[in-house]
Amino acid sequence: MTIEIICQDITTLHVDAIVNAANSRLLSGGGVDGAIHQSAGPKLQEACNKLHGCEVGEAKLTPGFQLPAKWVIHTVGPVWHEGTRNEKVLLKNCYVNVFELAKTHNFHSIAFPAISTGVFGFPKKEAAIIALTVMQNYQHHFKKVIACLYSQEDKTHYEEIFTTLFR
Repeated sequence: MTIEIICQDITTLHVDAIVNAANSRLLSGGGVDGAIHQSAGPKLQEACNKLHGCEVGEAKLTPGFQLPAKWVIHTVGPVWHEGTRNEKVLLKNCYVNVFELAKTHNFHSIAFPAISTGVFGFPKKEAAIIALTVMQNYQHHFKKVIACLYSQEDKTHYEEIFTTLFR
């Protein structure tokens, strides 16, 4: 099994779970979070409200509702403060906790966006290294692990880093 790197709308993927790069109150926001909430329908926000938020680095689960994915795993990435607030460890925790939650529910396929690289400002290449390293460590537990990226530029970063780290 290898990690698949694609540039596609994560809300269209037929996987057991997609990962939502959420905010700590689990309220519909912008970017990936807003797209997931819009595609899933209003029941997703109702389910998120029952979770009472999510701390940075944690992962919480809701059904996918109107999404092709059966489940949504919400995680809150760190806001980048020039690396002075343990951001790298917190981002790694996002990926690890998502994978651990997916393992406990016996998911076989999971798709991730690039967590924290949008409005949270995490440097894209550093975030990709963290994401791919954790994905590599967990890939043997899953049939399909997807890095689903927003832009062709992001996809190129991931592919270059993947080749450098793992081949």
